[in-house]
Amino acid sequence: MELQEKARTPLPQSTTPILERHRLAPSKTVERLRLVVLGGPDQGAVWEGLQDEALLGTDPSSDLCLTDPTVAPTHCQVQRTAGGLRVLDLGGAVYHRAVRVHDVIGRSPLDLTLGGSCVRAELVPLAVEHRLSPRIRFGRLEGASDAMRELFAVLERLAGADVPVLLEGETGTGKDLAAQALHQNSARASGPFVALDCGASPKGLIESELFGHEKGAFTDAVQERRGALRAADRGTLLLDEVGELPLELQSRLLRVLETRKVRAVGSDRFQTVDVRVLAATGRNMIQEVRAGRFRSDLYYRLAVAVVKLPPLRARLEDLPLLVTSVLEELNRRRLSRGLPRYPLLPAAAMDFLLHHDYPGNVRELRNCVERLAVLGLDEPEVPGDPEGPSAPVPGAPEEGMVRTDLPFHSAKELWHDAFEKAYLTSLLAAHRDNISAVAKASGVHRRHLQRLMLKHHLRG
Repeated sequence: MELQEKARTPLPQSTTPILERHRLAPSKTVERLRLVVLGGPDQGAVWEGLQDEALLGTDPSSDLCLTDPTVAPTHCQVQRTAGGLRVLDLGGAVYHRAVRVHDVIGRSPLDLTLGGSCVRAELVPLAVEHRLSPRIRFGRLEGASDAMRELFAVLERLAGADVPVLLEGETGTGKDLAAQALHQNSARASGPFVALDCGASPKGLIESELFGHEKGAFTDAVQERRGALRAADRGTLLLDEVGELPLELQSRLLRVLETRKVRAVGSDRFQTVDVRVLAATGRNMIQEVRAGRFRSDLYYRLAVAVVKLPPLRARLEDLPLLVTSVLEELNRRRLSRGLPRYPLLPAAAMDFLLHHDYPGNVRELRNCVERLAVLGLDEPEVPGDPEGPSAPVPGAPEEGMVRTDLPFHSAKELWHDAFEKAYLTSLLAAHRDNISAVAKASGVHRRHLQRLMLKHHLRG
C-alpha cells in the first residue's frame, strides 16, 4: 500500500520541495576498512582505506603487504558488504576462531589467522563532508534522491577541474551521460566530445580507431584516419569500457597521456594534442590490475578521480521522475510523427515498476515504460498481494532434490526460488517478522527484501 501511494505522488516541479525534504547535512558517517596486524613478524602494521575491498599477502601489490614467509603472495581478500565483512580465501589457509574459512561473511571485527600472523579486520566509522547539489538534473542525468544529488555535487566540482575521471557503474546507470555532462559543463564545452567504445571495436582496428593511421599503413588503409585522440583535440575523449583495451595498446596510451603527443599508425611524426580523457567501465578495475589484465600505471593515470554511479535499485524514489521523463521523450517522438500521445501510466503500472530489481538499470526502465505504454499492464505480470495467502512455488524442488526433468535454467530458477523462500521464512521466524532485523541479519537492502517477500507471498 505504501508503494502504491508513492506511485500516485505528484512529481516536484522545482528543486524547492526537494531541498525541504532533503536538508543539506554538514557531514555524514561512512565506514572505512581497517586491517591491523595483532601478531607475527609485522605486528603493529596498519592499513585502512575507503575502498570496498583489500588484498592481504606478501606480494608488493597487496594492500596489506606482509613479510611473514608462511603467508601466500595473494593470501586472502577482505570485502566490505551490507552484512559486515566478507573474507575470501585466495590460495592461503585462513582461520577464524580456529576454524578454516573459504568464503564467509561476519560482523566487524574479525580476527583472522594467516600462516603465523594474526590480522584484525574491522569497519571504523569516519565523519566526512556530505554535499548535496540543489539540482535534480545534471546534463541528461536525473534524480532527486540523496544518492543522485550527492553524485551531482561531485560532478559539478569535477567538471571544471580538467582532470581525468574514471566513471564506474553497472550497465545502464548512465556513465556515458555523466561523461557528456562533465564535458558540457567544462571549459572545453565548445570543443568536440568524442566517445570510443573499446569493447565494440575489432581488436585489429582499435589501434587505428584510437591513434589514427596514415594512408597505406596497412592493406585496408585507403585513406588517412585522424583517430579518436586527434579528433578530440581541444575537447574531451571518452574511453568507454576501457577495461576492454588490449594490454599491448595500454602502454602507448599511457605515453600519449604523459607526453600529449600522438603518432598515427604508419607515421613517423608525432602530433601534439590537448585532450581531456574520461574513462568508463563496468568492471572492477582494481581486480583487473591485480590479475595483470590492466596496467597499474595507466589505471592510476586515468583514475585521478573515481566516480561511482548508483544502480537504480538503490534510488527507487527517483522512479516517478524518471518515468515521467521517459514518457515525455516518447511522446515528443510520437508527436513529431503525427501520432497521439501516450497517456500517463496508471497506479497499478507504477506499482509494478516499483517492484522490479532492474539489473539493466535506467536503460531497462526505459524499455519497461515503453512496453507498458504500448501494451498496457499484462495482468499475469502484476505482483501478488502481499497480504494474500501464501502460495507454493509451482514445481519447486523438495529439500535436497534437484529437478533433472527440466531444462537447466528452468530447474535452476525453481531451486533459486525455493531457496529464497526457505531462507526468508526462516529469518522472519527467527526475528519475529521484524523487517529491519531481517535486513540487517541478511545483508539485503530493506527495499529489495520487501520485493522478495512480495514475490514469495511472505508477511512481515
